Amino acid sequence: MGVVILLVMAAGVGLMLTRRLPTAVALVLLAVVIAFLAGAPLTGENSVLDTVLQEGAPALAATMIAIILGSWLGKLLDETGVAGTLVRKIVEFGGDRPTVVALGVLAVSALVGTVTGSAPAAMLAGIIGIPAMIAVGVPKVTAAGTVLMGIAVGIPFELPVWQFFSTTLELPIPTVRGFMVKLFPFALVAALAFVLVETRRRGTEHAWSLKSVDSPDAKPRSRREELGDAPWYALLAPAVPLVLALGFELAIIPSLLAGVLYALVTTTRPGEMNKRLLRTLYGGFEVAAPPIALFVAIGILLAAVKLPGAVDALEPLVKAVSPQNAVLFVLVFTLLVPLCLYRGPLNVFGLGAGIAGVLIATGIYPAAVVLGMATSYNQVFGVADPTSTQTVWSAQYAGVTPQQVMVRTLPYVWVVALGGLCVTAATHL
Repeated sequence: MGVVILLVMAAGVGLMLTRRLPTAVALVLLAVVIAFLAGAPLTGENSVLDTVLQEGAPALAATMIAIILGSWLGKLLDETGVAGTLVRKIVEFGGDRPTVVALGVLAVSALVGTVTGSAPAAMLAGIIGIPAMIAVGVPKVTAAGTVLMGIAVGIPFELPVWQFFSTTLELPIPTVRGFMVKLFPFALVAALAFVLVETRRRGTEHAWSLKSVDSPDAKPRSRREELGDAPWYALLAPAVPLVLALGFELAIIPSLLAGVLYALVTTTRPGEMNKRLLRTLYGGFEVAAPPIALFVAIGILLAAVKLPGAVDALEPLVKAVSPQNAVLFVLVFTLLVPLCLYRGPLNVFGLGAGIAGVLIATGIYPAAVVLGMATSYNQVFGVADPTSTQTVWSAQYAGVTPQQVMVRTLPYVWVVALGGLCVTAATHL
């Protein structure tokens, strides 16, 4: 039966790769089929309806709330001009020096990446940052890759991601936080190497202009009115949740709420707070809807693969192909990195979550080892996967294809995954 379940999983990957079914729908369908194959009854204990669907759907509720708050804060950073101001300050500082401008956009992308992920993060940093880089001669592929590599630097400190891994792998937040801190230097070094190498190797390619022409009859405006700059103290808003969660070890949801309130208070007049609060909250829900649907599906899939029948069927097969030696562990799972691309079987925001659940439920690896694997692969998926929304948006906005971005960034993030796997093996195997 274990072989049949694996074949069903492979079929699920095929449905996602060919886009015959949305990822969330394919995962739910896969979960139901696995549950029936595992011998689960329709209702009652360890059943399809009560355990897989009813209990699985809200299993990642804490992550969903964190996603909503992160999206809310992201909408505030956008509407109040905080993100745009950060990018403009960097561009002004960099002048016509391509590498300096790219490094500055990288830094802003990393900061935004700690707040929210996916396409919203790319837009916050890239709407101004990508044309600014191209205007000073940064090649288009490098410009798109810089935003993505910057977001990847922020991912280890993205609080909703902490909550996701904590809930999914049933690990305490301090354990997740501790590994993320160790993963951060690899992401940072790889991102810096990408910018320094690619901006020099590819030369300069002037293409876009950021100059704007005002009407001759237009009234003179202050610099803040013209550019929409946020006050300097409001620019600290993206760092507030991170400081509270990392520095003061405050819980994730209160930390994100504090960031929302800080951004609101420092950028909005008292009489406008109510409207802006509600407007950005509703906008945050719109941004958060796709990942929330995905997390509902992932919770359902995790409930299915943890059923006793599924565990008993899969344990001997998975154990036979899972290396226990530390060196072999690093070698095998480093070679398997491409399987997290194109919504592949090791994509943690897809079937990879189910495989992670199997590895833990069968006792093949401790949850901390699975955390190291999943977070390492997530660094690759977040930058180089041509099907991820942030990669697609960044590439299209820069005027290149997602595949071009993948080819240019994959070597760098592959090294990040290798570093994460080495730390995992050295610490837990």
